[in-house]
Amino acid sequence: MRPLFSSYSLPLLLLFISTFHAINANRLIHETCKKCSQKDPNLSYNFCVNSLQAAPKSQSVDDLRELGKISIKLIKQNVTDTRNHIKNLLGNKSSDSFIESCLSDCFDLYSDAVPTLSQALKDYKAKRYDDANIEVSSVLDASTTCEDGFVEKKGVVSPLTKRNNNTFQLSAIALSIVNMLN
Repeated sequence: MRPLFSSYSLPLLLLFISTFHAINANRLIHETCKKCSQKDPNLSYNFCVNSLQAAPKSQSVDDLRELGKISIKLIKQNVTDTRNHIKNLLGNKSSDSFIESCLSDCFDLYSDAVPTLSQALKDYKAKRYDDANIEVSSVLDASTTCEDGFVEKKGVVSPLTKRNNNTFQLSAIALSIVNMLN
């Protein structure tokens, strides 16, 4: 009697299942980003797709709740990296005291954002979406407050524009997902 499955069947079945998950995850990301960018004109569809697809766990995600958790973790990674970048900039003493002051303010804002995002993730997991919304909103506000500080003096260019924009965009993605679930 011939075996029901050959030694080649199991690897092919596993490949099929993993491919199916990746296709579903990709579809979920595109559909979610389309909805997010339609609801928020400040949110870039391409940024949303590229950011979510870059997260390793997003390739196996199969529901919006899990995608929302990934989006909050992406903000936290970005905020932590930005905070470290600001710390390095502050270590390279600038001759401009105004820029030093702005960087110091931004460092404080991003330092506060790290525990705020930890709490947002806890609240999100516990389905306390209103609380998570408030916490992620405060991080979004921190990125714009940081950027706005540099504009107060004519001719000063923020060294954090791209990073602040990324924080803003990532926060907008998470807020859109939280609002879809709430």
